[in-house]
Amino acid sequence: MSIDALFRPFTVKSLTLQNRIVMAPMTRQFSPNGVPTEDVAGYYRRRAEGGVGLIVTEGTTVERPAARNEAQIPFFHGEALPAWKTVVDEVHAAGGKIAPQIWHVGTARGQAPDWQPHGKVDSPSGLTAPGKAKYEAMTDEDIADTIAAFGRSARAARDLGFDAVEIHGAHGYLIDQFFWSGLNVRDDAWGGATIRERARFGAEVVKAVREGVGEDTALILRVSQWKSQDYAAKNAETPDELVEWLGPLSDAGVDVFHCSQRRFWEPEFEGSDLNFAGWTKKLLKKPTITVGSVGLDGEFIAAFGGEGSKPASLDGLIERLERDEFDLVAVGRALLADPLWVEKIRDGRLDELKDFERSALMSLS
Repeated sequence: MSIDALFRPFTVKSLTLQNRIVMAPMTRQFSPNGVPTEDVAGYYRRRAEGGVGLIVTEGTTVERPAARNEAQIPFFHGEALPAWKTVVDEVHAAGGKIAPQIWHVGTARGQAPDWQPHGKVDSPSGLTAPGKAKYEAMTDEDIADTIAAFGRSARAARDLGFDAVEIHGAHGYLIDQFFWSGLNVRDDAWGGATIRERARFGAEVVKAVREGVGEDTALILRVSQWKSQDYAAKNAETPDELVEWLGPLSDAGVDVFHCSQRRFWEPEFEGSDLNFAGWTKKLLKKPTITVGSVGLDGEFIAAFGGEGSKPASLDGLIERLERDEFDLVAVGRALLADPLWVEKIRDGRLDELKDFERSALMSLS
């Protein structure tokens, strides 16, 4: 099958990409005290040199107490910003485009038993899972300050020269906790029985980020149905509910929806083979990114349990891209294992593609 569809240019607002391949955001934890090192800059530069259309960084946290859940996750404020300028300059020198993913983990905690969050933990209702209360609910003041913190990080991204900005609104982290009826049981203006009501916090974050980056910069929002706390959870059970959920976010200023699935080929709703990104593009009329075990034969969550994966055919993905089911394709572990993955795909060097092994998570190759 021809790979031409993967290598068509793509433009949204001021962002023009040389191909349809996005480096998916992957938490790396190599930023001591929240500040990216020269090794981090080199890691991103190598992907730009390898031909990635758009790099989305690992999740970087806004300026709120306990916004991150591991000790070496990078900040996107304060002393970390000059280091992010180095990252931008390195990527641009290699001819690449880059967007930070700005993030707040809420009550989702990490795996390191010897590290604890500092300060008040933010969450809509104090729940870590449905029915499991551990923290206090955010006050109106907490919510206002958190929204403003996203706006400040967005403004910093613009000032540092990033090409776009992505908000992390997926996987059971703070913004998604407001979307999810299992964790948002508030009875004020930040909660409600419907997904449209619970989308308000996310929409206000989008508005603040839009104000921070200006009208010309592409604003991406990552969303998912599944949560790290519950893989079977859904914010939208039907196409109508999908519109109720994502419509207010689109209206608030989202340009591109980054639609996360565990397996990109799985249909989102009965009666159609469209995946999550396909349904979102069809209903919201906005460009979408698909993601979920692209280019490998193993599912990505299994990788954290130690499972490796081998290169897999891209034929089904390219068929969907050719019929414009979605616009962009995010690649995670395949690019983590091999910074030259895009170049090898483009040049037909499929026999040179590398397997993914869990050891790739342990270094910045």
